[in-house]
Amino acid sequence: MKKDFLFTSESVSEGHPDKVCDRISDMVVDTYLDVEPQSRVACETLTTTNKVVLAGETRGPEINKDQLIQKVRDCIKDIGYDQEGFTWKDATKIESHLHSQSADIAMGVDSSGNKDEGAGDQGIMFGFACNETEVLMPAPIHFSHKILRLMAEDRKSGKLSSIEPDSKSQITIEYKDGKPYSVKSVVISTQHSADVNQSQVRELVKPYIEKSIPKSLINGLEDNEIYVNPTGNFVIGGPDGDSGLTGRKIIVDTYGGAAPHGGGAFSGKDPTKVDRSAAYASRYLAKNVVASGIADKCLIQLAYAIGVSKPLSIYVDLFDNDEEKNRHVEKLISENFDLSPRGIREMLGLNKPIYQRTAAYGHFGRNPESDGAFSWEKTDKSDVFNK
Repeated sequence: MKKDFLFTSESVSEGHPDKVCDRISDMVVDTYLDVEPQSRVACETLTTTNKVVLAGETRGPEINKDQLIQKVRDCIKDIGYDQEGFTWKDATKIESHLHSQSADIAMGVDSSGNKDEGAGDQGIMFGFACNETEVLMPAPIHFSHKILRLMAEDRKSGKLSSIEPDSKSQITIEYKDGKPYSVKSVVISTQHSADVNQSQVRELVKPYIEKSIPKSLINGLEDNEIYVNPTGNFVIGGPDGDSGLTGRKIIVDTYGGAAPHGGGAFSGKDPTKVDRSAAYASRYLAKNVVASGIADKCLIQLAYAIGVSKPLSIYVDLFDNDEEKNRHVEKLISENFDLSPRGIREMLGLNKPIYQRTAAYGHFGRNPESDGAFSWEKTDKSDVFNK
């Protein structure tokens, strides 16, 4: 593996059109799970100028369509959109085309007789962790998320004015001997009100770079290596400037390209879908491996077949060319963790309305919360891997 290199990751804010869709789809998941924890949901969202469309399958309680549409408006309002081309008010038309889950899918997933509940689909899921940051995430994606999250917090509180919801960030880091050494460039593109010019936007944004990245990494960053709205004006943004769809920012959601991603997105899916729950489980395993101190990095792959409860394969790479240790960790995982869909949900407590907050600023590298959100970020099983 290369030891000296440049690596870049990007993030997008909660006001990005695709992230608006992820938030709405996860709101639908939370709405069903809040009433019935065993609900099944697979919801996709489309947004464009003054329009939102929901589509997908559900199984569970009857949710009033008008109630759901009002919750969509609440999401848009919380994100911060009340613009001519996209608003939480009635000018934005909202359609719901959700319908009952396919009986064929339900038959394959449901438990019956001696058959345990099966996976909701075939697929591969990856988990990754490394000791580059305190949250055991790759540095470029972690700091890219942090910039936009801090900007959004201050925008919503009123501390940061003239900045609108749609933003992107991108950080390039120079690695030496495989470790982050210095930030080589930062790119921030952010929607803004018409009453500020680009030099003013630049001055509004720069403090968030300094708050988000350790001084040791940005001490040598030159002013001309900070790019703010490099194309110029960015007044028209969000779904009015570009259409959005659920599940189009999967690399932003995971590891910023520093590790593989499986075939599926997360948002809009209840935790019987292994696209979501097994990706969380594999992150949980990888993070506990690295937290144990036996490796600086860990990649884990799980594979499933629809209707089959146990994973078809478990793959571990500790990036140290020690095949015996890799196999030992695989054995420890098999012996100590139930990685069936039911086992994952019970282990991580996933049948809860905890998913809206995952829809922006990454599903990983977050702090576990008291109500069970981000439970997959705990390192309470690191002792397993010290054996």
